[in-house]
Amino acid sequence: MSFSGFIVQLLNGLASASSLFLVAAGLSLIFGVTRIVNFAHGSFFMVGIYVAYTLVDRLGGGMGFWPALVLAAVAVGVLGALIEVVLLRRIYKAPELFQLLATFALVLVIKDAVLWFWGPDELLGPRAPGLAGSVSILGRQFPSYDLFLIVVGPVVLGLVWMLLTRTRFGTLVRAATQDREMVSALGVNQAWLFTAVFALGALLAGLGGALQLPREPATLEMDLNTIGAAFVVVVVGGMGSIPGAYVAALLIAEIKAICIWLGVVDVFGLSVSFSKLTLVVDFLVMAVVLVWRPWGLMGRPQAPSRYVGMQEEPLRRPSRTYLIAAGVFGLVLAAAPLVTADSPYTTVLMIDLMIAALFATSLHFIMGPAGMHSFGHAAYFGLGAYGAALLVRASGMPMELALVVAPLVAAVGAFVFGWFAVRLSGVYLAMLTLAFSQITWAVTYQWDSFTGGSNGLTGVWPSAWLSDKRAYYWLTLLLVGAGVLWLRRVLFSPFGYTLRAGRDSALRADAIGIDVKRMQWAAFVIAGIAAGLAGALFAFSKGSISPESLSVGKSVDGLVMVLLGGIQTLAGPVVGAVTFTWLHDTVARNTDYWRAMLGGIILLLVLLFPQGIAGFAKQLFDRKRHAAEAAELKEAKA
Repeated sequence: MSFSGFIVQLLNGLASASSLFLVAAGLSLIFGVTRIVNFAHGSFFMVGIYVAYTLVDRLGGGMGFWPALVLAAVAVGVLGALIEVVLLRRIYKAPELFQLLATFALVLVIKDAVLWFWGPDELLGPRAPGLAGSVSILGRQFPSYDLFLIVVGPVVLGLVWMLLTRTRFGTLVRAATQDREMVSALGVNQAWLFTAVFALGALLAGLGGALQLPREPATLEMDLNTIGAAFVVVVVGGMGSIPGAYVAALLIAEIKAICIWLGVVDVFGLSVSFSKLTLVVDFLVMAVVLVWRPWGLMGRPQAPSRYVGMQEEPLRRPSRTYLIAAGVFGLVLAAAPLVTADSPYTTVLMIDLMIAALFATSLHFIMGPAGMHSFGHAAYFGLGAYGAALLVRASGMPMELALVVAPLVAAVGAFVFGWFAVRLSGVYLAMLTLAFSQITWAVTYQWDSFTGGSNGLTGVWPSAWLSDKRAYYWLTLLLVGAGVLWLRRVLFSPFGYTLRAGRDSALRADAIGIDVKRMQWAAFVIAGIAAGLAGALFAFSKGSISPESLSVGKSVDGLVMVLLGGIQTLAGPVVGAVTFTWLHDTVARNTDYWRAMLGGIILLLVLLFPQGIAGFAKQLFDRKRHAAEAAELKEAKA
């Protein structure tokens, strides 16, 4: 830990901060004006570096290098404008979470498009001409190109600041950030303003990717890795604040650099590896900042959108017809293993579908009736899975008892995380749940002696009487059915009514004596128990568990399931979970480019059914019922 090494690491942090700022600035601009949480922004970064690689190869690594980087950024900006005009413009009036679902589908499509065009191999670009060498700083060599990147960040910040403060376009952008509907009412062409902002944001992300060409190879994992870091920077800085994004990028990049410089340090006789903290330090910073300043370092509360999508209707108890249909469906599920005895894979797939349904229903419980958006629900699923595995392996607890205790482990996690999360709202609440989920994942991923680290835990099998998959299927059906019915019953209890009252109007609920935050906190614990049960069932069904069960991808899968089925219906999460899991399995087994096909199907469903599949079916049923009632009334009057 020399002083020269410290200075060099700080400079490395500055260079990384500039690259991260370019992506975060574009994301912040897009969210500030359009209110879209653009999950595909990391894909623009990835496309930028791939396009830059191709253009440098065609134009030559000499004088054509620098124009190639600029052209790559412009090409990504054009791609962003095209996506906004063709797709996103059609769904601006849909609920914001459905816009998130559409951008997630774009991630899948763009990833497979890059795979088809450039292949799966890593592509390393040439060194930047004129900056290929290094300079000596305190006796250590530092890349000249990284010094160039250190300058790029403040320059881009200054240019964007001048654009937003010294031009009419910037005035419109700042006005739309405060109240985009009022800007439209004043006669501004809102559609083209959104297109211009989206193109500018995509251009900045593409420039950030292109500038990374001499530093790191282009890979297919860049999109999700980048969007996670960019979300953290934007939230820490304050949604919609460009200076805040730069300050947050500097803060996070420098803390990571210091962790690398510290390496392994002995603290009171214990060896602490600070370098391993780089996996999670950005989420730790985000959690601390959001608890301290709920709107970020330089942010402010966002004005609520007037576009709230389909009006929320009161939940009604199921009709007699609905109950009969549900009973018949349950009997069909119970008899399914007898019919599919010759196809063991079908039984395994149906177990996966039921577990996914319980996981999605638990997420819907806090997203729909409670009105709290969670991006980190996989934490409770993973805690339940690891809790079951560790209880069986470490203590020799019977599998039956582990299925009871493991959901309580997840409930403890939900109890702790929920206490902090319910103090926030909207995107900030969602990002804090993501931070807690990533912290849990990092601990699991690196605690080799306890959780098995990246290898996970194996040998987690059910009891002997459940060794037959059909027996385990019936147990899963029983527990999943009980879990779904329990969550549904809670919603029609006094607690459920108070929960929905707090969602619809926190001020009115508080005025009549309802402790809204405490109700939401309890909802987190209830949802955590159900998700933990799903995780425990998953662990025993597979015989093993790995850190992927707590990853961002698992949380995103849950979001997709809930939104695909319909967040405003109780049957939505079950329909969405079955549809998404079945599509994922079917498409992945029949094509190499399954992500693009799955993304295309999701996009089609979002465009056709912006209220979700179950929501659309409910809408059709209500129309027919109202038409029948109107016809009967007309006949009665006649």
